[in-house]
Formats: sequence, structure tokens, C-alpha cells
Amino acid sequence: MKRYWLLFSQSVTVLLAIWFVVATLQPEWLRSNRSSANGMTLLQAPADTLPRSAAGSLSTPARLASPAVVSISTSKAKSQNPHNRDPWFKFFYGEQDEQSTSGLGSGVIVSPEGHILTNNHVVEDAENIDVVLADGRRAAASVIGTDPETDLALLKITLDKLPVILMGQNQNLQVGDQVLAIGNPFGVGQTVTSGIVSALGRSQLGINTFENFIQTDAAINPGNSGGALIDVNGHLMGINTAIYSRSGGSMGIGFAIPTSTAQQVMQDLLKNGKVIRGWIGVEPQDMTAELAESFKLPQTGNALPKGVVITGVLKNGPAADAGIRVGDVIVKVNGQSVGTVAQLLAQVASLKPGVSTQLRVWRPQGEVSLGLTPAERPSAKQLRR
Repeated sequence: MKRYWLLFSQSVTVLLAIWFVVATLQPEWLRSNRSSANGMTLLQAPADTLPRSAAGSLSTPARLASPAVVSISTSKAKSQNPHNRDPWFKFFYGEQDEQSTSGLGSGVIVSPEGHILTNNHVVEDAENIDVVLADGRRAAASVIGTDPETDLALLKITLDKLPVILMGQNQNLQVGDQVLAIGNPFGVGQTVTSGIVSALGRSQLGINTFENFIQTDAAINPGNSGGALIDVNGHLMGINTAIYSRSGGSMGIGFAIPTSTAQQVMQDLLKNGKVIRGWIGVEPQDMTAELAESFKLPQTGNALPKGVVITGVLKNGPAADAGIRVGDVIVKVNGQSVGTVAQLLAQVASLKPGVSTQLRVWRPQGEVSLGLTPAERPSAKQLRR
């Protein structure tokens, strides 16, 4: 009996030793969970992962994530001068050379099938897209779809044994958390910078239509666009997209699109080739004291009325058909309260086109409920026209 007990004890000891070695040297073997959506396999990180780097070092998350961050170079066709055919123009100015344009950016490999997340502005109007991996391999990329209103694009390359980043969970991110930005700034090669999360939920910056940025002081420079913002576990928390700068270089204020937004956009691009959003055809404005006074809205002390003021309604649009008029104050969409234009845009965008919903609207005679059927949101170019 002692012999069997000794054999059992030794076996348990060996297994525990193996688990400890794996957990210390290759923790991703234990914490990688696969989730599949629309034919794309994402590596989803669990919520309770702890940092594995040595004290004071961020080498482990950089080592885990860097192989999945790629450099992207694009080229556009040569632009033709419309005056080149004018003989008088040629006489005075000579023959003008046609010019081609190129660009540099970064991207993140998010699936073993070769899907790459980057910014729309990195690949917009590009005729050729070349991707260079951290291990030196190159591949031409095709565009699966783009979403200019969140400045995201999904590409695809065809290579074997691709490194894939782990997708993080934004709800675990807090102001003050350490983060790393990985990309190809100024085309010098892959670069890792560190900082903290400076703010969450940044909006109304005028960068994109739909904004919910992670703000960070990790150095982000031109060429970092489309690169990875990762946490101390090497998990993808955002796609670096913009900086605030007066000089063109980093001033400690950078913005990244959260992974939660990027995953939703990816699913729509894979399924439909575009992102389908709801649209009601109104011109909203945030509540101000001047608007409240102009539309004779009730005020309690110094507090402004809650809701978003409608200052314009598109003729024959969904809102007009539902009876919404100028001066109405939308206070709820599908049961959710509305306090700002950004909230109204986000809530309307989440509605399914063609499916009826309810809006709560304040009017001088009191709140009323209106039934409305949203349409599909037109493209950014169509809205500008």
C-alpha cells in the first residue's frame, strides 16, 4: 500500500512541477480561449489573467504581442494633372510629371486565417497594400471591408503559421492601468512605447462619427495608426488611431479604438461587407441654455432639461414619417435615456433598420411616445452630399 501511495505522490508532484513551468514560461498555452464568428477565429483572453513580467519589466507583454503587429505600406495610382493636355499650359510650364502617392501604417493580426485590423485612413483609396510581418515575411493584402465612421478596416493575407494577438476585454481596463503601444512610427521599424490609460470613453473630438476612445500617454506617432494598444498581459485593448499634436509628433495625448468596438465592426464586415446601422434623419444638438429658452423648455433651477434638441428633420425621412418636428426633445430611444448627441447617435445606430421602435419625446404639452421605423444609415459620403 505504501508503494502505491508513494507512486501517486510522486506523479502528482511531477504534474504540478510541469504545470508550474508552463504557467511561468508559456502562460498563453493555458489562457488562450478560441471563439469563432463568421468564419474568423479570435483568440479571446480570459478576464482574470495576471501579469507575468518580472517586476519593473514589460518585456513579456511586448514579446507576446509584437509578432502579431505588422507594418502596412500602400500605394495609389499616379495622379494626372488636368492641364497637361492644354498646349498653352505646356508652353508656359512645360511637361508636368505625374505623381504617385504612398503611405505607411500598422495593423494587427487578429485571426489564424489572416485577418488584420487597421485604420480606414491607412488603406483608404489604396490600389496596392503590402503587409510586412515582424519575422520579415511579406504578403499582399486584400480589403474585406471598411468603416470610415469608426475609422476601421479589415484586411486579409494568405500565409501559414501566422502569429495572432489575444483579444482583451475592455470592461477590465481602468484609468491608470499600464499599456503599451506597438506600431511602425515614421517607418523606422516596429517600436514599443509605454504609458498609462489617461481616460476612457473620450468622444466629441471630431475625429470620427462614432467615438468612444481610450486615451493614453504612450507615445503614438505618424505610422502607428492601426497598431496595437495592449495591456500588461499582451492582450489587445485597442487600435491606435489618432494623436493630439501641434507639431506632428507625440505630445502625450493619443487615442485608440476599443477592442469591443473593433470586434463588432469586424463581425459586420465579415457578414455584410459593411457595417449596417440605424438612421432616423434628424439634425440633433446638445441641450444648451439658449436652446432651452428658444424652445421654451421647462427648467428646474439652473439645471438644463434632459434630452437632445431636434433642430432639423429630413423631409420624408423616418423621423418625419413618425411625426417628429423641430423643437422636439428626444429623451429616450427604445427605453434608453438620451443625454447627449453622441448617445443619441450610438443608440439610433444600434437599432435594426426596418424594425419598429419607440421614442419618448418632450413637447410643451408633456412627454409623448412615438413609434418609428429606422432606415439603414447612408454612407458618410452620401450624408455629406
